[in-house]
Amino acid sequence: MASPVTLLRDMRYPTPHELALAARALADEHPRLVRLRQAGLSRAGRPLWLLSVARPGRPGPREVLVVAGAHANEPVGGATALDLARRVIRDGGGGAGWHFLLCADPDGADLHRTPRPYSLADYHRNFYRPPGPEQPEWAPSLLTPDRLPPETVTLASLIDELRPVLQVSLHGTDLGGSWVQLTRDIPGLAEPFGKSAAELRIPVETGASDAAGWSSPGPGIFVMPERDDPAGAFHPEDVRLSTWYRAHRHHGTTAIVEVPMWASDLVDDPAPHPDPRGALRMLAGRLTEDSARVAGLRDALHAGPRTGTPDAAALLRAVDWTLRLIPAVAAEWTGRGAPAEATAASIGSIDAFARRLSLRAAAMLLRVLRAEGHPSAASLDRLLTGWCEEFADRFQARWVPVATQVEHQSRTVLAAYERLRGS
Repeated sequence: MASPVTLLRDMRYPTPHELALAARALADEHPRLVRLRQAGLSRAGRPLWLLSVARPGRPGPREVLVVAGAHANEPVGGATALDLARRVIRDGGGGAGWHFLLCADPDGADLHRTPRPYSLADYHRNFYRPPGPEQPEWAPSLLTPDRLPPETVTLASLIDELRPVLQVSLHGTDLGGSWVQLTRDIPGLAEPFGKSAAELRIPVETGASDAAGWSSPGPGIFVMPERDDPAGAFHPEDVRLSTWYRAHRHHGTTAIVEVPMWASDLVDDPAPHPDPRGALRMLAGRLTEDSARVAGLRDALHAGPRTGTPDAAALLRAVDWTLRLIPAVAAEWTGRGAPAEATAASIGSIDAFARRLSLRAAAMLLRVLRAEGHPSAASLDRLLTGWCEEFADRFQARWVPVATQVEHQSRTVLAAYERLRGS
């Protein structure tokens, strides 16, 4: 097996199995500092591994929990977790105990089979992102406690056991920039975050659609609102019921650190957009039209042969979930609440969000059509390829090396803890 350093140099994301092997090697190398334990099991019986780094005999009052792999299609987090663990071993971790959930959804990671994407089309041809109720962090906002998946139960138990002063969730985006979402403000984080992004040539996403309407104490830093209602069509779930907020039970704060696979300078343009409502109407129309094409192929599948495999069932649940989101999104963009003023960065982020919704549904449906030898597979593959090329061209996409993605995430996590410790 190649080492994690080699994987990063070769532009590969480590698989959950490779992460576990690398973590075991760290524990064997540093037996007094490092512990690897199985914290739980996934629905399919895969282990959920927790790597802990703590000074022996010095159990401090401050613990940090880092969660990787909560979204199957965002594979950078595991590599960042290992990198952070090595930095903590070397530098001491600021006196805290550091704990790394190496992959919160190993079942999803097994189905998203893109360890080495060479293009957006390559990334999407083996794409998988589970529906909201099957995502470990989002499930509590969509399901009753008795229906939570075991991955969520394990994560919630870890939060209650460790009582982290800081929980960090490592996420990524296919194309765009970097940004941080916080459940509480961490004063001063914008400066080191922005400095890291500038040094590494990663754009800062100043109008992230995921954080539409949230307060922003600095470029690319967004604080979640203190409210109980769902945050619109971008977050139909109530974010306050997610595992991000569970750390608040123990007076902790959660930071969600996003980094792009492909960067675009169009998502940090602060200039006012000349016609936000017109742009949103156009984006809503395109999204509705594109999703209708995917939905038509999805409906046709009902009449064809069905393999009934678990992978196909999982992919189709995710397709249906994604397609159901789209009408509410389009309605929000064309309704009375559509903004009359917005930056070019905000509209660019929404444009990217719209494109990826249709792409994701098409990509997961294509995998089922290919597996079943469906006659529509070839035409859907051409459609997906064309959409990916248009996406990359529109946003002038440039690849961010995996090692660079990891470096920026690690720097941001350490800066968040340092600022929180000093507050």
